[in-house]
Amino acid sequence: MTTADATADATADTPATATADDRAVVRTLVALKLRLLRNGLRRSPGLAAGYLIGLLVGLLFGLSAALGLAVLHGRTGAADAAAVLVAGLTGCWAAMPLFFFSSDESADPTRLTMLPLRPAVLLRGTLLGGLVGPGPLINLLLLTGAAVAAGRGAASAAVAVLAVPLTLLVLVALIRAIGAANARMLSSRRGKDFAVFGGLLFAVLAQGGNLALQSSLNGSGRGVDLSVLHPYASVVRWLPPVAAIDAVRSAGEGAYAVAAGQLLLTAALLAVLLRWWLRSLRELMVSGDSSTLLESSPAAAARAAGLWRLLPAGRVGTVAQRQLRYAWREPRAKAAVFTGIGMTAVFAALSVVQGWSSVYVIAIGGLMLGLQSGNLFGMDGSGFWMIAATLATRRDARDELRGRALAVAAYGVPVLVLFGPPVAALTGDWTGLAPALGLSLAVLGTAIGLGCLLSVHAPYALPADGNPMRNAAPGQNGAVMLNAFGSMIGVALLCLPFGALLGFLLLGHHPAWPVLPVGVLYGAGAALLGVRLASGRLLARAPEILAKVVER
Repeated sequence: MTTADATADATADTPATATADDRAVVRTLVALKLRLLRNGLRRSPGLAAGYLIGLLVGLLFGLSAALGLAVLHGRTGAADAAAVLVAGLTGCWAAMPLFFFSSDESADPTRLTMLPLRPAVLLRGTLLGGLVGPGPLINLLLLTGAAVAAGRGAASAAVAVLAVPLTLLVLVALIRAIGAANARMLSSRRGKDFAVFGGLLFAVLAQGGNLALQSSLNGSGRGVDLSVLHPYASVVRWLPPVAAIDAVRSAGEGAYAVAAGQLLLTAALLAVLLRWWLRSLRELMVSGDSSTLLESSPAAAARAAGLWRLLPAGRVGTVAQRQLRYAWREPRAKAAVFTGIGMTAVFAALSVVQGWSSVYVIAIGGLMLGLQSGNLFGMDGSGFWMIAATLATRRDARDELRGRALAVAAYGVPVLVLFGPPVAALTGDWTGLAPALGLSLAVLGTAIGLGCLLSVHAPYALPADGNPMRNAAPGQNGAVMLNAFGSMIGVALLCLPFGALLGFLLLGHHPAWPVLPVGVLYGAGAALLGVRLASGRLLARAPEILAKVVER
């Protein structure tokens, strides 16, 4: 079949042209989803037990939340709570394919595009398959609880019978349509990078929203007050699919025309999503993949080369460039870096929200970013043998470690410098900005120096599958614990002299700005000392390091 024939076939295909063969294909796709779920129980006993425990915990959570919503039935603000809950569910379902696309094989339509399937048939099969599984069941429980909380009387019950399955269909169509529209991008390396960054950003924003909501609910000191949800609910109640659940409230209040309009609005959104989904499937099946192609220009290449010229010449600069490329291109390395940045932002926000704000919280960023040097050779994996073959002298080993340490400092120092002024502005402590930066840079340099030592004495393998959500290969838990806790405890002990100096200046009401240059020198000295001590052992332990960083 040529591309033109496939295009004509796809264009002629409509959902109304169902045949017996089409229904068989739909049943096969649903059976495929059931088979994937069943195969989750056929893995090793440990994985199967974890799968069952996670399933039971999820179902227990959904049932408990549904019962909690049902208890709100008849109370003031119950309908507002239901609307806000459904809005949150919609946001989560919309974000899920962007962050966890690769974890669900059935959500990736590119796996089926080479099969002789028509787009409309594939849509119907995957839509029904999307309704199968613990996720849709848990959300069905939550939506049912929300409908019970918002409803009043027989009219609400009748509308809920339509609203709950309609809302669930919209959620499934939403996640599948977004996944299909971005399938090629999300299955590429750039898509995985976006998932790492977006997932961390979504976690930070969710934590911020959680803190704001808790502050609103408990701000009066009288416990939970659902009336504070009314402003939010008044905004989202007319946005589908929240409108469908709010139609239950409208019907209970006798506003039948309003309830019908809310249901029609949600049904219209479902039709739009199905149309968008179908169009994305047609494009996937008949068009070429150009999502990962880049257009390069001499100007862009010159700018990139100019940035690398800032690194020192020789082996140190070459190693630093390689490590920085790892940090930007490798999903696991990028996840670790952005996790450190995100944790620093979360701690800074918590310090402001919970009332213990301090500009010195940016020192946590120095620790989190410095920990990136705790396993410098794990990212190399089996490729470390090529590096080990070039380590002929102690100077070679020292330059290798210097380049890796320089790469960590190359993104650690700018992040701390950029974090400082906003945190100082939030806390209102501009006088403490200079000593806080000095402390952060001292912690960063100490963590880098100690990380070089731990990288030589306690390396561990990273997972070969490249999953950014896993930070170590199976059987490496002991080395990971030693590396992590050794870094944190060691940095705390090694920074005690610097902390004593800072405490003396602050308690004695002396000017604390000299802490900044002292911190720069202290951190640089600790990093160079760690590199020097680790370089001697790197030559002797290179074969042992290679054996440990290769996943068995």
